[in-house]
Amino acid sequence: MSYQSQDYGYLLGMQGFSEALLHNHFALYNGYVRNTNKIAASLEGLVAEGQVDSLDYAGLMRRLGREYNGMRLHELYFENLGGQGRISLDSPLVEKLAEDFGSYEAWEEDFKTTASMRGIGWAVLYQDNNNGRLNNCWIDEHQVGHSLDRKPLLVLDAWEHSYMLDYGLRRPEYLENFFKNIN
Repeated sequence: MSYQSQDYGYLLGMQGFSEALLHNHFALYNGYVRNTNKIAASLEGLVAEGQVDSLDYAGLMRRLGREYNGMRLHELYFENLGGQGRISLDSPLVEKLAEDFGSYEAWEEDFKTTASMRGIGWAVLYQDNNNGRLNNCWIDEHQVGHSLDRKPLLVLDAWEHSYMLDYGLRRPEYLENFFKNIN
């Protein structure tokens, strides 16, 4: 099975995100798709050769999680974007956020705080499949820190490549514009 890069060109012209930033981000995403496909093909070859107990196989299996999750997290991130302003405050999601966080504003502040932590990673709003509660979580790298049995509802890329070209070290400004573009 081969993965195909998705076209997110419709995001060009989005408020607060320059064309250069988005083109660079799309190129990075396309690299994750290519690497995921290369690793999958190499693994298939090693299986066909009976080399599943080799160091090469083990190394590729470890790398596959990083590349695949990098691909999927970017897809979820881009699919979050493209909205025309702030989220509708009378939606069922906002009601659930208020129920679990006390208010929409308290959730937004917590999400931004999570996304502002020092370091590289991702901020994700998850819904727990067991109890339905919403939680903001931090993922250090693509393959480290995922909450099991939770559905991602909102994904924010907090790696520097997602904002430095436009904002430098001003991550809070990037977060404000991210919120203006949630779809």
